Amino acid sequence: MTNAVKVIGAGLAGCEAAWQLANAGISVELYEMKPEKYTPAHKYQGFAELVCSNSLKAARLGSAAGMLKEEMRRLGSLTMISAEKAKVSAGGALAVDRKVFSDEITERIVSHPLIKVINEELTEIPDGRVIFATGPLTSDALSESLRELVGGEYLHFHDAAAPIVSADSIDMDKAFFASRYGRGEADYINCPMERDEYERFYEALINAESAPLHEFETDSSRDGFKVYEGCMPVEVLAKRGADTMRYGPLKPVGIFHPVTNKKYYAVVQLRAENTAGTMYNIVGFQTNLKFGEQKRVFSMIPGLENAEFLRYGVMHRNTFINSPKLLDARFAMRNRPEIYFAGQMTGVEGYIESAASGILAGLNMARDVKGLSPVILPRETMLGALAGYISNSEVEDFQPMGSNMGVLPPLEERIRGKKERYETMALRGLSALDSVIRVL
Repeated sequence: MTNAVKVIGAGLAGCEAAWQLANAGISVELYEMKPEKYTPAHKYQGFAELVCSNSLKAARLGSAAGMLKEEMRRLGSLTMISAEKAKVSAGGALAVDRKVFSDEITERIVSHPLIKVINEELTEIPDGRVIFATGPLTSDALSESLRELVGGEYLHFHDAAAPIVSADSIDMDKAFFASRYGRGEADYINCPMERDEYERFYEALINAESAPLHEFETDSSRDGFKVYEGCMPVEVLAKRGADTMRYGPLKPVGIFHPVTNKKYYAVVQLRAENTAGTMYNIVGFQTNLKFGEQKRVFSMIPGLENAEFLRYGVMHRNTFINSPKLLDARFAMRNRPEIYFAGQMTGVEGYIESAASGILAGLNMARDVKGLSPVILPRETMLGALAGYISNSEVEDFQPMGSNMGVLPPLEERIRGKKERYETMALRGLSALDSVIRVL
């Protein structure tokens, strides 16, 4: 197997990539350092270990996760095959027995005649065609090699990201467009606060419950974990003083109501997350609060009472590359096309998103080996939209993104009901995917 494609990491993305390659008739060497060495988060020796939740999120088609899972099924996903074998009762979600799920994937991988599993830790970039799928906890030694490969654009830190909300769920009777601090165009949505509103919000924020951190994500700093001043969790910032946020992300300087010219005690600003203007990022609201607490507290912001959260804020140790500057929509490096990346290190966030990226990376690597044209999925598909997101070279402040309906292009026709609108978007995406599959 000297000419085999090397896949590094047997998590969800690595297993999917190896599965796609092998089923296309391509020999694979799958490197996995377990059981010789474990990351601080991994305990089970099987492949595709689910470290956190055992849920693969919503099952219904009219949801972002349900749409993506159906796309994966149609692309021959090993994750979806194994999830059906291991599923447990979970209401409207697809959840699995972790051990059964891992064992099923492991058995299918190790028994495939074209996949050779090599249990060792790689510390250097191997020669030939490679797919890196080592996850957000890539070993230190390999991280250094990858840092050299991609230069200073390789990121390795505690990732603090702000929530993203759906634009059409913002109450524009309370919010208004204006520039940031009175400079530039009126590109920001502003949610103004009177003093009493700010004080209630502040008290709720500093008393809200944070998500627990893993042992390897904590240190002895005064805030309980290692933070960077440039991406300070908003609840940590708030605890430094009642007015700290008003001199930071909620600073009202230069912001006036466009009609009444009124000035406010504090202003929360939201910035467009995509060119279509369907998603807005709450500026400066990086957070480690539990998701339910984010919904409760941030919905106290005037204009966001009924906000639909497309992505909640997170803070955790995360190793990921600056994909928009490095990767194309195949998940291949722009300047080293024999090297692909897959999984969370590309900036896709979540179990199924990681697995789906492995499908697309493996599929395109197989076509590359055979001299065939690449598969660039339509943006109407969830996987195509995510691939477009992580490869958009115009993105400057790149942060990981999970599947959500906001990354899809809007429908040509206006559908008011969210349920019907999302189902229509899902069916549109599946139709577009089927058109691609028919010509593969």
